[in-house]
Amino acid sequence: MTGPLLGWLFVLVMAVGPLWFGDLYVLHVLTSTGIFIIGAMSLNLLLGYTGQLSLGHIAFFGIGAYTSALLALGFDLDLGGSEPVVFGPKPVWVAFLGGILVAAFFGFLIGKLAFRVRGAYFVIVTISFAQVARMVALNWVDLTEGPMALSGIPPLSVWLPGQGVVPLYAKEYNYLIVLAVAVISFLVIQRLVDSRVGRAFVALRENEPLARSVGIDVTRYLVVATVIAAGMAGAAGGLYTHYIRIVDPDVFLFIYTVTMVIMVLTGGKGTLAGPVVGGLLFGIMPELLREVARPEVQWIVYGVAMIVVVFFVPRGIVPAVGGLWARTVAKRERPASATLVAGKETSA
Repeated sequence: MTGPLLGWLFVLVMAVGPLWFGDLYVLHVLTSTGIFIIGAMSLNLLLGYTGQLSLGHIAFFGIGAYTSALLALGFDLDLGGSEPVVFGPKPVWVAFLGGILVAAFFGFLIGKLAFRVRGAYFVIVTISFAQVARMVALNWVDLTEGPMALSGIPPLSVWLPGQGVVPLYAKEYNYLIVLAVAVISFLVIQRLVDSRVGRAFVALRENEPLARSVGIDVTRYLVVATVIAAGMAGAAGGLYTHYIRIVDPDVFLFIYTVTMVIMVLTGGKGTLAGPVVGGLLFGIMPELLREVARPEVQWIVYGVAMIVVVFFVPRGIVPAVGGLWARTVAKRERPASATLVAGKETSA
């Protein structure tokens, strides 16, 4: 079975299976996991294909969440004049797209600034940016409600003939929307990495001085990767805020970036399926352990699982499985080739 066919079969199973199963808790877990898989795929574009570790990637997730929530609710912005500027509520899909664009814009700004440095300095810049974003969300109470959180955020909706705009409160609809956005994100990344731009990303990851010597504009391509990754993370944040329908400064917590990094590294960085496999494994595992183990035992099992994956398959699950499959196919073809050669020698 070819890769694309197997991928579409997986999407079909994910679309039909949980809905047929009908457990709302399972749908909630898969929806939440899917949102973070989208975030992990966006991080993989930086970490896996350009080799840049962004430990502040959750900032774009949070910016997308807050922007989408504020645009959907409407807000007043005091610019220092006599009257505040009033922004009325926008349709939820307009707000969602606004969150993507604002996150991508900040990705552009951070990319232009951060890619003037490399290595540990780049990591420090991205972490600092995430902390600044969290402090703004926490202290700009007039806009974000601070620690009291923005609540009453409208869900995503759809227009139906004869019924008008129908809010999608049901978990089934939110699950399908998250699945659709995840598939679109996957296809965008796939198309990108198979293009000339993607080859430039890999060249920068493998040997940046050599890439410069052949005329690749390093800063330009790294900024492009950051903008796309930031916009995709903003989409994940928008899905989160319209699904949970409440958002507070904790959305910027560092642990969420660590979760995305774990998903990418365990699944296989620099592979298309890696964040999906790692996301499903480490997104669903805590929920499975919750039923059979105490919280402290859950964290021990979680940590041991990460150590086992990193120790035995340091390149990630997807490259390890791919290598095993290639070796198995090679062993099957080798006897047939040997028999064919022996037959020719006998006839000669």
